[in-house]
Amino acid sequence: MSIIKKVQARQILDSRGNPTIEVDLRLDCGSEGRGIAPSGASTGKLEALELRDGDKNKFLGKSVYVAIDNVNNEIKNKIINNQYGEQEILDNFLIDLDGTENKGRLGANAILAVSLAFSHAMASSRNLELYEIFSNSVDYSLPVPLMNILNGGAHADNSLDFQEFMILPLGFDSFKDSLRAGVEIFHNLKEILSKFSYTTAVGDEGGFAPNIKSNEEALDIIIDAINASGYNPGKEVFLGLDVASSEFYNNNQYLLTNGKTYDSKSFCRYLEIMCKNYPILSIEDGMAEDDWQGWTLLTETLGSKVQLVGDDVFVTNPSILKKGIENKIANSILIKFNQIGTISETIETINIAKENNYNFIISHRSGETEDTTISDLSVGMSSGQIKTGSLSRSDRTAKYNRLLRIEEKLGSSLFNSNYVFDKWLK
Repeated sequence: MSIIKKVQARQILDSRGNPTIEVDLRLDCGSEGRGIAPSGASTGKLEALELRDGDKNKFLGKSVYVAIDNVNNEIKNKIINNQYGEQEILDNFLIDLDGTENKGRLGANAILAVSLAFSHAMASSRNLELYEIFSNSVDYSLPVPLMNILNGGAHADNSLDFQEFMILPLGFDSFKDSLRAGVEIFHNLKEILSKFSYTTAVGDEGGFAPNIKSNEEALDIIIDAINASGYNPGKEVFLGLDVASSEFYNNNQYLLTNGKTYDSKSFCRYLEIMCKNYPILSIEDGMAEDDWQGWTLLTETLGSKVQLVGDDVFVTNPSILKKGIENKIANSILIKFNQIGTISETIETINIAKENNYNFIISHRSGETEDTTISDLSVGMSSGQIKTGSLSRSDRTAKYNRLLRIEEKLGSSLFNSNYVFDKWLK
């Protein structure tokens, strides 16, 4: 029986020093759970609404006291002493209670924190690991980490257009060996940047944020770091990009900091040339969220060659993903549970991706905390991929450390790095 006996929300700080909402929830059996809502910097226009107070006298307008009050009063009063046997039952109740399309009345951050806390409490009450709660089977897998080791765009104060330059350590027999390769490349990258007098300060997601002159130079330096670490680019370690193109898309044009302007066709060609020149295996948000014609062209051009990930264009929304599938947009989706606002809707979106042979990547946000739920979600839903940032900052490494513990429990044989990429590695 899952009768909720306690709900308590509070304001805490995320990895960028901004307020966020944390919720503690206790069931009648004594089991407790805690949920923390993350926050994004580069956000899609159709994401569920993160409710902030807007009072410039408190945390520069970013406090979440209204969302906290919504949990501690309206939500608490409606769900306390009520029984919710399954996650979906509670989540649907919260969605109906809010009554808006984007969860803007109560706040998606408030609803998500309650949803997450309930999932943790349910796992505890059943004496299960959290990843077991997220799955109807034992078909688990350990994910390949997509490591954001160079930051640009909205995640850094530099001149790089693209938001993330990632490494994908695929050619390894275990998660821990894949992680080790990433760590070694990260530290060798730091040495190379220092050698060329670039700053080694890190951005929001723990990657370095040097004032590199071009996207190509960033990839060249990463290739040098892979080689310096004794690994083989294009065989053991591949590259990934989060272009975050909505950030520099205006009036149907892609405007880069080097002064060059591209339409959809020429920008698609630009990305195609980059894929020919570098071992790029994944491109996220290669076209802007409003440029569906560009997405169609990009998918026709590169969809059989690389993973094309929709983030801003899909925003973890099941109805939008269905529309994208019907229109043959992208071949993968980024999963961020705060984009949609509940665990149930997140899993619904994942299942739609699975049914249509779309890859799905469980992802963090730039504003993170010590919460490691996404690690369990990636294992429980057998995503095969996870994005949780670089190899520094405890808000990032906490997720990797959780995966190491899960691997110790389940065994490294569940790390099968090729199955999600086989179609592009052939």
